[in-house]
This record gives sequence, structure tokens and C-alpha cells, in this order.
Amino acid sequence: MLRLTAFTSALALSAAAAMAEDIKVGVSPGEHGEIMEEVAKVAEPMGLNIEVIEFSDYVVPNQALADGDLDANSFQHRPYLENQMKDRGFELVEVGTTITTPMGVYSDSLTDIADLEDGAQVAIPNDPTNGGRALLILQDLGLITLAEGTGLVPSPLDVQDNPKGLRFLELDAAQLPRALADADIAVINTNYALASGLSPKDDAIAMEQDSPYVNIIVVQDGRQDEPWVKTLVEAYHSAEVKAFIDEKYEGAVLTSW
Repeated sequence: MLRLTAFTSALALSAAAAMAEDIKVGVSPGEHGEIMEEVAKVAEPMGLNIEVIEFSDYVVPNQALADGDLDANSFQHRPYLENQMKDRGFELVEVGTTITTPMGVYSDSLTDIADLEDGAQVAIPNDPTNGGRALLILQDLGLITLAEGTGLVPSPLDVQDNPKGLRFLELDAAQLPRALADADIAVINTNYALASGLSPKDDAIAMEQDSPYVNIIVVQDGRQDEPWVKTLVEAYHSAEVKAFIDEKYEGAVLTSW
């Protein structure tokens, strides 16, 4: 009987492995990649094998998804996706929310944003949505005023009042931590801050409040009803993944579910 039970269990495991689906998910460095590795552990017993592929910038993962080199990606917020689809004609669709990562203001020379001097150099992301997000944070801090009607994607050209005469340095988001050696402050996405060893909790001199920039899982339009998509979202929204996020990031990364 024991031999038969073991044989039956082995057959069941073999059948489950044969039925498992393999997918490729694109992520950015830092928390997006780390969390997706945890999601992969949860998804495997559910019959979904996830290969996590890391990209060093914010442009390639959507192009790779549109080209069919990826099955899904998990690295961006809604405004960024909307801007990418508008500019590049991608036919992509959101299938689930993931996390919110408030942007932070960092400095190698300041411990209080109130000490920022006139003419200071401020490094911000050079892509429209994250650059606009950084400018909105600076406006919330009372450092600048933006022209009305710019929405979520203002640029430095939309700065209406700049009493300190701040000078804006626009860089690729991944390069911003390195810019701290030259800029007075830098507004950095959490994933790149964490990847460079910065702690949003301990090192940021200001943090974004009430962020509308929830991150999402994205697939090609037309694939959103495939069974693996539901499994991927369920694995991401699992209690195990939430516990991992809460413990590892201590409030620097917030779950959306």
C-alpha cells in the first residue's frame, strides 16, 4: 500500500509538472525583481513557472512585452504605462496592481530640505512621468510652483515660480543615486534607491505623500484572459508575498491589496 501511495503521488507530481506553464516576466532592479522572485516561489506549486528577467531601464520592458519576448512585466505605474502607450503605440493592458513605492528626496550634503540653498542643483528623472512626479513632490514641499493644467506630467518648462532659482539636472532614473556626488539633492525612485544601498526610511530627507502612482502587472492586450494571468495575480496577491514585503521593506514599499 505504501509503495502504491508513493507511486500514485509521484504520478500526480509528474502530471502537475507536465501541466505547468512557463512564462517570462520583466522587472526593474530592486524591489520589483526581489518581490517577483517571491511570487515565483508561490506560483510554482500553482502550476506556473516564472522566469524573472531584469532590465536596467524603464523603456525596454514594455518594448520587449510588445514584441512578445516577455509574457508580462511588473515595474511601472499607471501614468507611465499610459504615456508609453500614447508615445509608442504599444497595445498593452493592466491586469493587476502590485505595490506603491513613494519617491524620496536624497542628499549627500543636507539633512533637512529647509537648508537647500539658492541656486541648488536638483537631479530628477528624465522620463516624462517620473520627472513630472519629482516636480510635483518639489511643489508639495513648497520649493516651486507649477503652471496650472500640467496634470501628472509637468516638465521643468512648466515651473512657474522658482524662488530659490533651482537648477534642474535631468538624468536616467537609474543614474540618480550616482548624481548625489554632484547634485545638492536628487529625487529618486525607491527601486533605484534600494538597489544603490539607500534606505528610504533612514536616508531620505523628504518623502512623497499620498502617491497616486500604484504599480501594475501588464500583459499584451488580448492575453489578459489567459488562465496563467489569473494565477500570476493570485500568487502576487498572496499572504506570503505581502508578509515578505512588509517584513523586508519596513514601510518603504506598500502593498496595493
